[in-house]
Amino acid sequence: MSRKAPAALALVAALIVTAHPSEAAADWLITPFIGSSFAPETTFLIFEEGAGRKLTLGGSVTLLSDGFLGVEADFGHTTGFFQGDDPLGLVLSSRVTTLTGSVILAVPLSITRESLRPYVVGGVGLLQARSKHAAGLFPVDKNLLGVDIGAGAIGMVTFRTGLRFDLRYIKAASGADGPFARPGLSRLSFWRGTAGVVLRY
Repeated sequence: MSRKAPAALALVAALIVTAHPSEAAADWLITPFIGSSFAPETTFLIFEEGAGRKLTLGGSVTLLSDGFLGVEADFGHTTGFFQGDDPLGLVLSSRVTTLTGSVILAVPLSITRESLRPYVVGGVGLLQARSKHAAGLFPVDKNLLGVDIGAGAIGMVTFRTGLRFDLRYIKAASGADGPFARPGLSRLSFWRGTAGVVLRY
């Protein structure tokens, strides 16, 4: 081996150690949101037709790269989910809560810049349903595996703040079929539309 070889090997090793491959930048996005659930379906024994749209509150924490990939934790809570408009209805109280982890595929920032950035989202998590009926009849107390899929858009107004609009379909993927089970009817499913303020870190 020539005398130049050790020096060349040392130079290569130094270059490998000090070299840092370029990594896509990523932002943390915290989004408190408000919206509504609608178009619910269930095989649970409820005895009351839900009123349709119900107020939903929640929030999400998202790690979104400037490329196309991101991950998200999302929490949503809807009260009165199984209750109708009749104040004397048989359902005294009810709620549906979701906690999901999802993957986001977004249009890269190099294309959208800081304008409206569309995305699609899908994931799995917990879907919790509760209801209390008059006289204690057939209460619902379910913790189910849930799946969600949807789409939306994020638009930054300033460097730190923006708006997010999101529409997704959420359904139960586990649990026993209820007494109203029929082909194509989910144990529990609904659509959720939300709007929120984005805080970027």
